[in-house]
Amino acid sequence: MEKFIVFIFPFFFLTFTQEYFVTNKLYLLGFGVLLLLLISTIRILISKKISWQKNPFDSLILLFLTAITLSTLFSSPNKIHALLNPNFGLVMMIFLAILYFYLSRQKGPSLSASPFKVGPYIMKVSSIILSIITIVFYFQPFKNIALPQNFAFLKNPTFTPIGSQLDLAILLGFFVIAQIAHILIKKHTESTETSVKSVITSVGSVSLILLALFLTVYSMIRVVQTPNLGVSTIMPPFRLSWFAALEILKNPASAIIGIGPDNFSAIFTRVKDFAYNQSPLWQINSFNVSHSAILQILTETGIFGLLAFGLLVFNVLRVIPSKEGIQERMDSRFHGNDKTLNISVFIYLIICLLIFPPSLIVWFLFFVTLGLINQTPTTDVQTPKLGVSTIDLTDMLPLYFGMIIISFVLIGASGYFLGRSYAAEYYFKKSIEGIAKNNLKQVYDNQRQAIVLNPYIERFRSSFAQTNLVIANNIANKVKTPNLGVSTKLTEQDRQTITQAIQAGIAEGKAVVTLNPQRAGNWENLAVIYSNIINVAQEADVWTISAYQRAIFADPQNPAYRVGLGGVYYSQKKYDDALRFFEQAVSIKPDWPNANYNYAWANFQVKNYPQAVNAMQNTLKLLNQKTNKADYEKVQKELEEFKKMLPKEETPVNKSEESTQSDLNLPTPPTTEISPKLELPKEASPEAK
Repeated sequence: MEKFIVFIFPFFFLTFTQEYFVTNKLYLLGFGVLLLLLISTIRILISKKISWQKNPFDSLILLFLTAITLSTLFSSPNKIHALLNPNFGLVMMIFLAILYFYLSRQKGPSLSASPFKVGPYIMKVSSIILSIITIVFYFQPFKNIALPQNFAFLKNPTFTPIGSQLDLAILLGFFVIAQIAHILIKKHTESTETSVKSVITSVGSVSLILLALFLTVYSMIRVVQTPNLGVSTIMPPFRLSWFAALEILKNPASAIIGIGPDNFSAIFTRVKDFAYNQSPLWQINSFNVSHSAILQILTETGIFGLLAFGLLVFNVLRVIPSKEGIQERMDSRFHGNDKTLNISVFIYLIICLLIFPPSLIVWFLFFVTLGLINQTPTTDVQTPKLGVSTIDLTDMLPLYFGMIIISFVLIGASGYFLGRSYAAEYYFKKSIEGIAKNNLKQVYDNQRQAIVLNPYIERFRSSFAQTNLVIANNIANKVKTPNLGVSTKLTEQDRQTITQAIQAGIAEGKAVVTLNPQRAGNWENLAVIYSNIINVAQEADVWTISAYQRAIFADPQNPAYRVGLGGVYYSQKKYDDALRFFEQAVSIKPDWPNANYNYAWANFQVKNYPQAVNAMQNTLKLLNQKTNKADYEKVQKELEEFKKMLPKEETPVNKSEESTQSDLNLPTPPTTEISPKLELPKEASPEAK
């Protein structure tokens, strides 16, 4: 079973979930490992014996898992999110560790006889298949072919069964290094005739993998240069990732056990600075992963986690030479050249962990490599099993039955948890299909079912909140007279239904905040929910302001939140308050046209005409006349109107520089109105528990 997992993992994906690739690889790993555990439990049940072999990395891997577990339990706000995180989550790491234990205890030929000990050339075959897929899809074979909606992604020029082109490049690089090292081993360990044939075969496979790697890297470069070709891999700046890691050291608790898995975004928003807002990444409010997996370990699991991982890496580098020395003595045919392969691929993975974000594929390669290094060699000479312990449970029936029952319960509970989680992903995917079909009932029912199965996933509940608001809005607008656009009086039943839908939407928005109050985006989501019902429900404007303030507190360098909050005041004609927040947004992001535009109008409303003209001139200079023609002409006209309000002796000074392009908009209240406004319970307030 472990051979099958290793073989199929790189190119496994399904269309049953919102994200086709990483999500399904995670569940393949989970269910595959549980099946391995079930088979092992049945074997123990039949044989009444437990055998295990001690390996030099076991205790350090367990220490690393302990660090992640403690951080998850005591630091992660949303512990289920932290468990299921596919980049650096506890469930993923536990299953990978179990896979390592199975691989390391598997008997197989020496590395020099097979490039990987999981089976005869199994990863070599896997790498060749993946390379062929990469080469074929580079030329977009389905570009002009009509495909079902679920398979339209096959037309994407950046398609890869890995899910990410960066991960694909890392994986192909791994295979290249492994194959080159294997060629060197074959050259020195086999007869001349056999060696020549083997080298020729290996050179052919290396050439194929290199071609796939070249096309992948070229595609990544092309996407960056031509964004409309696809989505490029975006990483947070290394500088801010480093600052985030240093930030956790300021607090003793977070310094020891970190801020918890799946919580990098909370610390990232605290270390964002003015320089970040001037970069092309500024519209990305936050990142869930660090630029470096090593820095992510430090940030999310603290010094304890980094120390445990460092000890593991140090022990691997220390053990590889000594282990190969033992292997040499066990089989005189080989001369320690396995060391070349082991050290090469392991150092390559450490470099990847240092310079690239954590991902499921990188951690998969890391643990599989550890398992292969530790794998028990077989030789022509019968040798005793080193470090193997066996317990006969025949005379210890209470212990025997206790272990069997506990094992079945744990495996069953884990399978049930994974099953519910995957079913939730399935139903959420069905709700997205309902959106495409404009079937609101399908969207509602499937989102609700997804939340029932797994109520701890924030995107489920955020989407369900919006769905409830859509329902409320549809009912509120259905009584409009088509020709006049004038609302007739709502029935009491209508008002009751709208109230229930709004309350449900608010409840879901607040649930998201409760799951992770440290994530600024969750507060913004709640603020948007409140802002949509300002003309519908009493006190919604006060709640909107409160939620935006919390978002700003969590992400103080985000200009969009200040524009949003200023917009609430502006729509209420509280222009002085609006001006204050628009001015803050401009100071944070001076080259953002929309911030300057709102700032200009707020100044105009308070009759500060010189500053209004100056801000509008800044807006005009920040727009591209060709790509933003409509906005450019609009601002030109408004600028001329503003100038008419200036005293003749006044000449505003323009201090702006040309920058990015943006669509302009002034804050406007929601179009949906209900009179009299609905009175919602106090529980709808963002402060209410």
